[in-house]
Amino acid sequence: MEPNIIPGQICSLDNICACTTVGALDPCAIVIFGASGDLSTRKLIPALFQMFLSATLPPSVSIIGCSRTAYTHDTFRAFLLNACVVNAGNSALDMARWQEFAAGIFYFPLQYDSFYDFQQLAGFLASPDQQRITKGNYLFDLALPPSLYTPVATMIGQAGLARQFEQGRGWSRIVIEKPFGRDLQSALALDQALHQYFEEKQIFRIDHYLAKETVQNILTFRFANTIFEPIWNRGYVQSVGIMAAEKLGVEHRAGYYEQAGVIRDMFQNHMLQLLSLIAMESPSHFEAERVRDEKIKLFRSIAPLHDNEEIILGQYGQGSMDGQAVAGYRQEPGVASSSLIPTFAMLPIRVENWRWQGVPFYLVSGKRMARKETRIVIQFKDVPHSLFRDILGTRVVANRLVLGIYPKESISLSFQTKHPGAKMCMQTMTMNFNYDDVYVQSTPDAYEKVLLDCIQGEHMLFWRQDGIEQSWRLLTPLLDECESCQGRAQRLHGYAAGSWGPEEARAIVEGIIA
Repeated sequence: MEPNIIPGQICSLDNICACTTVGALDPCAIVIFGASGDLSTRKLIPALFQMFLSATLPPSVSIIGCSRTAYTHDTFRAFLLNACVVNAGNSALDMARWQEFAAGIFYFPLQYDSFYDFQQLAGFLASPDQQRITKGNYLFDLALPPSLYTPVATMIGQAGLARQFEQGRGWSRIVIEKPFGRDLQSALALDQALHQYFEEKQIFRIDHYLAKETVQNILTFRFANTIFEPIWNRGYVQSVGIMAAEKLGVEHRAGYYEQAGVIRDMFQNHMLQLLSLIAMESPSHFEAERVRDEKIKLFRSIAPLHDNEEIILGQYGQGSMDGQAVAGYRQEPGVASSSLIPTFAMLPIRVENWRWQGVPFYLVSGKRMARKETRIVIQFKDVPHSLFRDILGTRVVANRLVLGIYPKESISLSFQTKHPGAKMCMQTMTMNFNYDDVYVQSTPDAYEKVLLDCIQGEHMLFWRQDGIEQSWRLLTPLLDECESCQGRAQRLHGYAAGSWGPEEARAIVEGIIA
């Protein structure tokens, strides 16, 4: 069995075997709404199959797919098999064990607005055969368009499936994918609908970025190493750059993206979460609620964004990727020819607290950029006094810490050394730590981690209601300004597909990717 690191456990190489095994998991039913859709077939089912192969899925589990398509149990299993083969690519999925895994997969067709269908689903889950497998523990995963979150959650509640720990029932939990609303008002409405039947501890709002190994290790890096925390502040840090560049364009998501844009798609969730892990204060204990408390404090410290003239928005035009000509955003299928939706944004963030006052945080994300890369760069200040200035004639290059998240999970720190020889010459050297070089065992996919946490009831990697609200309080005024101002077209800078974004943001971006 492949070992798996579970959030909340502390590990060292000397004790890796003792701390990476998974404890006993509750039997349960995993009900996937939108089971015939893209998210289910590309992410959820392959992740569950890999969990089965690595023995991190409960030994007694039932996976029930629900959608409007008219499958039977057998035709649904055949559909998923084909999807798994296609999406596995070069991964090490052992398809020889598919039939064993598929024996626990069932299909229940329903209409998302039919109370009768949800009553029938409740009856199916309560049947003796299902109860024997699941013991009345239910995990509902909404792999659906955001417009269906409220009606489906409401139907689950009205059918009595949200109640837990009564009449022989176990726990009941609901999983919500981003986006969590499109502004503050819609986020509040969604939370109100969810809380009509589910308590906060039953709700799991997924941000899969938080399940990446390097992201999880940020807090360990900061708070388990004495040498870094004393210099993690305005006295030593010049700036922080956080970038999530995407190589792909809008692809088949034009319908969603025309309503969202890059700020809703990336900044409200992934980018703010990365910022919080870098800038938050230390929690008193490594517990979900304590960690999330500190994130909220950080979000409340961020200066208003809507009147910030340094914000740069962009939209990709025609260009070249890997030597092939590609269309601009406005030429993509489903995109309006006059669309003013941004596909790139650079937000300079100011954190107004004692630790970070005066230190700029640059958050950058965009589509159709030169390559897919996610990294965090902590640029330290120049040495306060250079005793080598008369010898070198140039400034001493400042230290730089880079946390690589994709494509390579790594940590690197640059520092100055003397080049061998009689003459005084300096050279920048880098200490590198690559996860793949040290942790040779395969690491769980992000969706494997978050699904395992949902089954365990562990909230460490999930958004809390007040965090969602605070993030939208920051971004909604900016979105209102950008989407209603008369000079909206002038604020949207073009950039060629395959480049590093608009020329106006190039200095910041190159400072992060250098």
